[in-house]
Amino acid sequence: MSMPRNPLADYPVLGIVGWSGSGKTTLLEALLPLLGQAGLKVNVIKHSHHDLTLEPAGKDSARFRTAGAQEVMVCSPYRWAITHELRGQEEPTLAEQLARLAPADLILVEGFKHDAHPKLEVWRPENEKPMLASGDASILAVASNINLAAQPGLSQTWLDLDQPQIVADWILNWLQQRTSQIK
Repeated sequence: MSMPRNPLADYPVLGIVGWSGSGKTTLLEALLPLLGQAGLKVNVIKHSHHDLTLEPAGKDSARFRTAGAQEVMVCSPYRWAITHELRGQEEPTLAEQLARLAPADLILVEGFKHDAHPKLEVWRPENEKPMLASGDASILAVASNINLAAQPGLSQTWLDLDQPQIVADWILNWLQQRTSQIK
């Protein structure tokens, strides 16, 4: 009997997880240009627990959504976006959201911290929250503003949060190892 395949295994996904205020978004902003300079095409999924508004109320696209459109695409010479209204349907899974994205060398996911995909935790002791890595085997590394190399019981790699190039290099190495294991 074969094990069922993890649908996330088909995508080069690395989660960036941590408590609110830990610096996940700031780290992603620093990593994206570094990973781009390394030649990677990177997509990002940002999960939010808040309502999402791409255009303010009263704008045409918002009026179309309010009038009942299931999807509204807004296009310009600079970018496009599709807003899909769930209208009471269950929120799509991370795997379902990944399937909607254009192909990329790497997909960084901020949020979905309880899903079973490889993750890097951003942790700051000043948040006074427990480290997620202690209870999540899918967290491969912890980026922190304090040295965790000698932290008792920490089996994950420690990365210096204040050195984004070191974090980017770790991601590039992880991606290379992942790619060679799939082949």
